[in-house]
Amino acid sequence: MHPQPKYKNSAAFYDVDGTLIKINIVHAFAYYASRHASLATSAANTVKTALSIPLFWAADKLSRKYFNEIFYRSYEGQSEDRLVVLAEELFEDVIKPNIYPRAKALIEESRRAGCRQVLLSGALDFTMKPLARYLGVDDLIANQLEFVDSYATGKLRKPFVAGATKADIMRAYAKQHGIDLAESWAYSDSFSDYAMLAVVGHPTACNPDLRLRSMARSYDWPVLDLDEAPDRASARRPQGLAPAAPRRLRTGKAD
Repeated sequence: MHPQPKYKNSAAFYDVDGTLIKINIVHAFAYYASRHASLATSAANTVKTALSIPLFWAADKLSRKYFNEIFYRSYEGQSEDRLVVLAEELFEDVIKPNIYPRAKALIEESRRAGCRQVLLSGALDFTMKPLARYLGVDDLIANQLEFVDSYATGKLRKPFVAGATKADIMRAYAKQHGIDLAESWAYSDSFSDYAMLAVVGHPTACNPDLRLRSMARSYDWPVLDLDEAPDRASARRPQGLAPAAPRRLRTGKAD
């Protein structure tokens, strides 16, 4: 048998929405809106969220930072206790059923290779903590709501986890933990995470959108589709994490 190589000073950084799970932060907010104590308020919030989706979509296309500023205002006035408690239900009801089939296997394979496992998400930290526990990662870096007297102000605490900022966060994390980014991996589904992918030595387009898939072809980056059949996906796993090929037996005959 040939053991996989060990990467003692390496990390694997994963975007979450669209990369490891099929849903995004709008689904999480819709869940909170629909779980209000008052049925009338719950119904009104659900309708309001649905009507806001085109605005969120347009803001996201314009600027991820602008999207965050608009989107997280929707949490203003919500109790911190309620948000944290419902996060467990959100995971069981919404997030867990929508984890890509091969996501956990990818993380386990990377962990066995010796890489530190890090989720790097623009979602809110309390919504991601149950997922981080389930996947068994080492660290979670996510956006944090600002709370005053245990109620959300609708603003995010800095640094914002989005777009090019992810690369800065990864550099700071690498410095703090003695990680060699040149020997590290990053996984994302979105062209907006180009900076996150470019800062490591092993970028991987994971369930990529059209722009990222095209870029991956141009730069010869590996492409993973975590929703495809395991036998096909394993043949295209990121370079460096694939098992060593079996040696051919010498027969004494010329090939």
